Amino acid sequence: APAASELPAPPVESSQNTEGNKELLLLLSGNITFTAKVAGESLLKKPSVKWFKGKWMDLASKVGKPIWKKSLITSRPMSEHILSHSKPIHYSPEEIYHLCHDIVSFPFPSKTNYIFLLLHSTEGHDDAGELNFSALLKKRGDGKTESQPEVDVWEILRKAPPSEYEKIAFQYGITDLRGMLKRLKRIKKEEKKSTAFLKKLDPAYQVDKGQKIKLVVEVANPDADVKWLKNGQEIQVSGRYIFEAVGNKRILTINHCSLADDAAYECVVGEEKSFTELFVKEPPILITHPLEDQMVMVGERVEFECEVSEEGATVKWEKDGVELTREETFKYRFKKDGKKQYLIINESTKEDSGHYTVKTNGGVSVAELIVQEKKLEVYQSIADLTVKARDQAVFKCEVSDENVKGIWLKNGKEVVPDERIKISHIGRIHKLTIEDVTPGDEADYSFIPQGFAYNLSAKLQFLEVKIDFVPREEPPKIHLDCLGQSPDTIVVVAGNKLRLDVPISGDPTPTVIWQKVNKSEGRVRVEKHEDHCVFIIEGAEKEDEGVYRVIVKNPVGEDKADITVKVIDVPDPPEAPKISNIGEDYCTVQWQPPKYDGGQPVLGYILERKKKKSYRWMRLNFDLLKELTYEAKRMIEGVVYEMRIYAVNSIGMSRPSPASQPFMPIAPPSEPTHFTVEDVSDSTVALKWRPPERIGAGGLDGYIVEYCKEGSTEWIPALPGLTERTSALIKDLVTGDKLNFRIKAINLAGESGAAIIKEPITVQEILQRPKIWLPRHLRQTLVKKVGETINIVIPFQGKPRPKIIWTKDGQSLDAKDVGIRNSNTDTILFIRKAELHHSGAYEVTLQIENMTDKVAITIQIIDKPGPPQNIKLTDVWGFNAALEWTPPQDDGNAQILGYTVQKADKKTMEWYTVFDHYRRTNCVVSELIMGNEYFFRVFSENLCGLSETAATTKNPAYIQKTGTTYKPPCYKEHDFSEPPKFTHPLVNRSVIAGYNTTLSCAVRGIPKPKIYWYKNKVDLSGDAKYRMFSKQGVLTLEIRKPTPFDGGFYTCKAVNECGEAEIECRLDVRGNQMNVMHNTNTAVK
Repeated sequence: APAASELPAPPVESSQNTEGNKELLLLLSGNITFTAKVAGESLLKKPSVKWFKGKWMDLASKVGKPIWKKSLITSRPMSEHILSHSKPIHYSPEEIYHLCHDIVSFPFPSKTNYIFLLLHSTEGHDDAGELNFSALLKKRGDGKTESQPEVDVWEILRKAPPSEYEKIAFQYGITDLRGMLKRLKRIKKEEKKSTAFLKKLDPAYQVDKGQKIKLVVEVANPDADVKWLKNGQEIQVSGRYIFEAVGNKRILTINHCSLADDAAYECVVGEEKSFTELFVKEPPILITHPLEDQMVMVGERVEFECEVSEEGATVKWEKDGVELTREETFKYRFKKDGKKQYLIINESTKEDSGHYTVKTNGGVSVAELIVQEKKLEVYQSIADLTVKARDQAVFKCEVSDENVKGIWLKNGKEVVPDERIKISHIGRIHKLTIEDVTPGDEADYSFIPQGFAYNLSAKLQFLEVKIDFVPREEPPKIHLDCLGQSPDTIVVVAGNKLRLDVPISGDPTPTVIWQKVNKSEGRVRVEKHEDHCVFIIEGAEKEDEGVYRVIVKNPVGEDKADITVKVIDVPDPPEAPKISNIGEDYCTVQWQPPKYDGGQPVLGYILERKKKKSYRWMRLNFDLLKELTYEAKRMIEGVVYEMRIYAVNSIGMSRPSPASQPFMPIAPPSEPTHFTVEDVSDSTVALKWRPPERIGAGGLDGYIVEYCKEGSTEWIPALPGLTERTSALIKDLVTGDKLNFRIKAINLAGESGAAIIKEPITVQEILQRPKIWLPRHLRQTLVKKVGETINIVIPFQGKPRPKIIWTKDGQSLDAKDVGIRNSNTDTILFIRKAELHHSGAYEVTLQIENMTDKVAITIQIIDKPGPPQNIKLTDVWGFNAALEWTPPQDDGNAQILGYTVQKADKKTMEWYTVFDHYRRTNCVVSELIMGNEYFFRVFSENLCGLSETAATTKNPAYIQKTGTTYKPPCYKEHDFSEPPKFTHPLVNRSVIAGYNTTLSCAVRGIPKPKIYWYKNKVDLSGDAKYRMFSKQGVLTLEIRKPTPFDGGFYTCKAVNECGEAEIECRLDVRGNQMNVMHNTNTAVK
């Protein structure tokens, strides 16, 4: 079987056949196999397949030994369907011509696609030559195909009389007319047999899912009982199925149709049935809640969620355009919960990053997944502590991930919590609290986050205060230098507790006073002991900053010291960022530093974005941004986004800034394509172009056209504002100027690049010879019926605009009778209602200065003919009557094709057709009934149809009864002999060398004449290069592969005993262009 090359399936969601039209070469007596592959990525079930020959012959009934078919499902997205013809094939040229229209069709649930297969036939050797279908094509009319509206050929055949069947078959390309007529006959018989139904069910019904439908039939008996069946099972009355009987009507109502109602239904009345099919159409599934972007760490669980308009709907998931199938369940998990659809990735990896898409038959939603390596940032490390006996020691640290756990170590060993030692984890903060510190608690403490190579260490020092008793008075003294740190400034993180032990001495025990300098009040709490005082601030705030003074007094004296407290915090949130430089999938984000940095330098910034209708913010960077600008990428064009910013210092991360103004990533379109000059005149230039290859989500607002003079750099707008068309006429230009033109496409994002015509255009009319392009169908006589509209469009070329002159039979046209409309490129002749006097030879002439071009058009207006004349009853004998008549006086301006003869009994005067398409002007009507009297009438017929009236015999023909004597008339023997006469002449021809050609004519003569062929008066009978055929008066001379030397005058001579006749034509043989080129090259060499 011949191999069929595959064409790639088009990237569409509906099902498509992956193999397009094929042209196959078929060897006679050989096997032929047709293979069609069907792409079914979006199909939910296997498609049904039908094979057709011609337009109407279903090959399902022909499947057997010579023809077999099979379907092979090779994989989910592709299926293969095979039709094989194994019987030796012997096609005549006419059958092969019909096979050129063979169609294979694939009906799909929502759409039908067709594959067209073209067959050729050849002999089994190379010298057989090419098949010549020219004669057949002439008989079948113009080969030009035009789009025709869909018609029901069965309905046309059912209503048409038998005499019109061949005409309908020719008009609609029916190749199996006999088979269709047999089926039509069976259908008519079935219709006649139907006595129970006045009106049956339609062949098929369609309803949307969830809607109501009524199936209605009309029965002949109003009291008849009917049964309704679904897929052969009787339907019982329920809330969804309701039966009604209204007069002769029987109604089945189906409420809330579901997919289960998609079935075959029958209405049964007695032994008769009416069939139909119900197709339930699903409404499109809409995405009511779209997917949201996500950013996760490696190993974390990802869950994409969307909501659709219907529960249990079927959706398709894709990653970067590749469908995620059920076979990948080890990686992806699909879940449905009512209207919600989920895609779950249990342990994400770096390779899972990308764009994920969920598709339904009514919408699409896209979201981006970014998977980052785990990276932990330490916002606050643990600090060394120095505490006294029975005090509290608190180690605290803050990390970037609130889900990270960790362990505390004491001198390398894990700390075990008890009643005195507490370990807490709240959000990002980890604490180790030791109550009632003892000397044994002095050690190195460390915090290690699980899964990260971090070790945060600090030292706990136990402060042991020794006071020597001096049994004498001592002035008070503040011992700040014993704390081991600078007493000038104490730094505390906002929100933390500040506790400062200040050792004092003095005898007697001094009193302690704490004051905040330049402040009337403070939130300081003081605890007094014999040898020290404690300075405490609970939950330090920015307002607690300042200089604190401690004063100790006793009767011997006093001492004072100033302590500066500095509260540091996270920065204030920055102002809303500004978006600029928006592109197709990127933008530039700019922001300003926060007004307050929290007392510590800002280390960097963190940027987040989200879709406007979403609630999920996605982090764009893990490393802190040092600059105040950032180029955000990997956004989806056409989606509205918002941005916000965090500031980070050594203490932590600020609150988020207000969101930026919403923005949409869009890009300007690409430049327009195929920008060319269409026409130039003395003051105008016509330009045309095609839309840009890439338009983008911003759409296309229009185009701006500009020009500049040669040598200048100033571009001037050629049109006021934008134009949405893809052509423009630039007017009011100066003759002789040389101009450069350019065009740009405009949308919301701005201007595209400019498309420029390379060479400057000179504004000057170009002289072009007039030339008329006569359409092919006007090169022969145009036949129209009376009353039809005539609209003839004749395109032409010529510059400047030519003068157009129409004439009919050499006379000017009457403007009141015929309309003429002219444009720059064509001229139109319009006749609203054609009359017989409009027939004639029309001539159109183009004139530019002294140059002209003209063509002639022949129009023939035809009408129905008049009735035949002089009808008379010439003889009556036995059961027969002989009639004669003469052709009609008015033939309707068309050849009389025949006559229709009818008879009517004088008693009933009901007319019955005896002959139709009868060509002679006399006939004998037989099989008349004895004893009756008959009238006869005759209609004439041409291309328009039968005449309006008929010629009727004046006197009836009486058929005598048996027993009467009958004397047969005496007829003279008629001499049918006649000399030869050519009824169809030879036609002058011009052919191409190397291709077989024929000369044909037709002759009539009795007895049959003998035929002689001559070339330039030389007898061709003995020349093997010529073959002569004669079939039923049609004479053909075949010249095999003619050369230029075979040109000349050819004569056909017919001779019989009554005389002779001859006819002559001229044959011109043009050289084959390929041979001429070969001979020229040979001569040059």
